[in-house]
Amino acid sequence: MKVLITGGAGYIGTELTIQLEKETNVNEIIIYDNLSRNNYNIFLHSRIKRGKVKFIKGDILDSRKLKEILKDIDVVYHLAARVTTPFSNESPHLFEQVNNWGTAELVYAVEDSNVKKFIYVSSSSVYGSSDNKVDINTFPNPETFYGISKLQGEKHVERLFNKIDTYIIRSGNVYGFGVSMRFDAVINKFMFDASFTGRISVNGNGKQHRAFVHVDKLVDVLKNINLSGYKSGIYNLVDKNISVIELSDLIKDIYPDIEMIFINQHLKLRELIVIPDDRLQKLISIPEKNLREEFEEFSIKFHNSSIE
Repeated sequence: MKVLITGGAGYIGTELTIQLEKETNVNEIIIYDNLSRNNYNIFLHSRIKRGKVKFIKGDILDSRKLKEILKDIDVVYHLAARVTTPFSNESPHLFEQVNNWGTAELVYAVEDSNVKKFIYVSSSSVYGSSDNKVDINTFPNPETFYGISKLQGEKHVERLFNKIDTYIIRSGNVYGFGVSMRFDAVINKFMFDASFTGRISVNGNGKQHRAFVHVDKLVDVLKNINLSGYKSGIYNLVDKNISVIELSDLIKDIYPDIEMIFINQHLKLRELIVIPDDRLQKLISIPEKNLREEFEEFSIKFHNSSIE
């Protein structure tokens, strides 16, 4: 089996590559990435061996290059995206170009190929915010340029539903220690700040809930859905819905000496609670851990790999 991972040098892509490289039924993995985030950790710290895994530097908007690379590819994981924190609203042109039209170019190329499976990581941001819990049957109502662009990307991918096995996975906010991890999302940022600066900042009153999924669980589902007999469709992947103040209180319990700073504490920020999709929960094969166990493991990994 030959696999292409767009955005493969990113946070999720690095961890997915590490896991797929271990699979005996995967013969070749092509990482396709333009390295726009200037994160080279997959080359320096992932311990991925050359040979089975190959890297191609390229842009998701380069349709000619995509068509050439897709020759003989069996499975495509589409992770390449312009990303942001859940409710920020900036850089509309970049989101439109990369997440919308970049996905369109890839789908066009896949339609002219012999690809058998297509797996697209979308976002729970397509639901916008809501005072009510949302699930897979909730009509999307994105409120940011990022959420709008991810939903537009979904519409392109849906064209493949009746042609090949195609999965759209609306992921919650991804967190957890990783080789190429991001620090612009709340949990990873909190853990970094608590570990290295001794101070965390909470925006608003902290009562806003967010939907989360650990990077290891996301990668586990991405790997296993490729091997499953699941039908083409749209799926939610959320593990926990937690308020920001609950997160900060737990981190303070682990790091008792940290300072907590509230910014605009009088503001109530937007809310989003996503009901977990039982269909994907069945694909999670790694041991279950509670949030405290995950945070303590996170803390240990930072401590063992860092300066004081």
